[in-house]
Amino acid sequence: MDLSARDARVLWHPFTQAATAPPPLPVVAAEGAYLILEDGRRIFDGLSSWWSTLHGHGEPRIVEAIARQAARLDHVLFAGCTHPPAVELAERLVALAPAGLDRVFFSDDGSTAVEVALKMAFQLHHDRGDRARRHFICLEGGYHGDTIGAMSAGDPRTFGEPFEPLLFPVTRVVPPLDRGALDDGAPAEDLSAALDVLDAAFDAQPGAVAAVVVEPMVQGAAGMRMMPAAYLRAVRERCDAHGALLIADEVMTGFGRTGRDFAVQHAGITPDLLCLSKALTGGTLPLAATLAPAVVHDAFLHEDMRRGFLHGHTFTANPIACAAANASLAIGGSLERVATFERFYAERLPVFQATRGVAKVRYRGSIGVVELEGGPEGYYHPVGPRIQRAMLERGYLVRPLGPVIYALPPLCATIDELAALFDGLEAVIDGL
Repeated sequence: MDLSARDARVLWHPFTQAATAPPPLPVVAAEGAYLILEDGRRIFDGLSSWWSTLHGHGEPRIVEAIARQAARLDHVLFAGCTHPPAVELAERLVALAPAGLDRVFFSDDGSTAVEVALKMAFQLHHDRGDRARRHFICLEGGYHGDTIGAMSAGDPRTFGEPFEPLLFPVTRVVPPLDRGALDDGAPAEDLSAALDVLDAAFDAQPGAVAAVVVEPMVQGAAGMRMMPAAYLRAVRERCDAHGALLIADEVMTGFGRTGRDFAVQHAGITPDLLCLSKALTGGTLPLAATLAPAVVHDAFLHEDMRRGFLHGHTFTANPIACAAANASLAIGGSLERVATFERFYAERLPVFQATRGVAKVRYRGSIGVVELEGGPEGYYHPVGPRIQRAMLERGYLVRPLGPVIYALPPLCATIDELAALFDGLEAVIDGL
């Protein structure tokens, strides 16, 4: 019995409608930018296995670090214990992050990194006696993960409608959108209108906003929607003026994906809480981190145990995962490689503007986007699966967000490979 048949008897896959989806790809190995299937076919991983594989599959320096650490210390609880890989990784992250974020709280994945940030913001105000601050402002189209708190901060219209009765209420505001490096940003009137909406959200909850939650510069699951840096700067200013924290979810955008180490650096701001995961370990093992300034950390110091931040996970700061992350961060040249991708997108993507059925294109850093003329279905537009199947036949794994097709490949991919991917995409679109 082949792998897909065995899978069908026992497994339940994420973000999949098993009644209509084709059998899953039987992946038995991976190398560089390629997945290797059971029958020997090599498939180009055009989305870095959900935006996580940074340098490439099987990067030897990360593999070696994992093996060394597994032989030395595989796991130890992180409540009351510490170990060298975690301390080293925290030191690296503090040095790399925007100035002022000097405490690191480890967890397991992007959802938990955001859950941690939401709980930190809420408890911070609660323990200071400012208990009216229990409201959050979030962005329409946002996606922050699939645990209840993360879903509350996200936009339930995409994946979470059945769970709306379980979600805590938030105010969602519409960010201004730009074309992502194809021009100088959103029109001034769009920025002004978006800030009016943001101001109204604060005014509707006077003294009650605990935090604003954003995916800075690029909203991933919403369709790789891109915003101007001026909007992020204005959000930072509003948070300061109203006494609210700014939570930046960089689970997707962190570690160079947008052309800077962190997307908030495009705006020259420092968030109060910074959420990281996915590429943190180079995409090899689950690990997440929430970074905070000392003033937030120190607010939880108290003789009463209950005033501490009582949150944790069994595999918090797993030594093997931390060793993988240290090895990944030690690999240089990522920003230079991303800049090469961005130059390619600048030349190649405008060609699609003349292609029948293409509404717009955009890019930022290592993310290149072709958006087709869509419809009311959005993420559920049937053109997405059609393009996914057609591209797979050509040897490329993509996972369109409805009518939005994007490339976000491992940084080991060559420009020739990227060019071939977009040549294939152009042919597929012409054949729709």
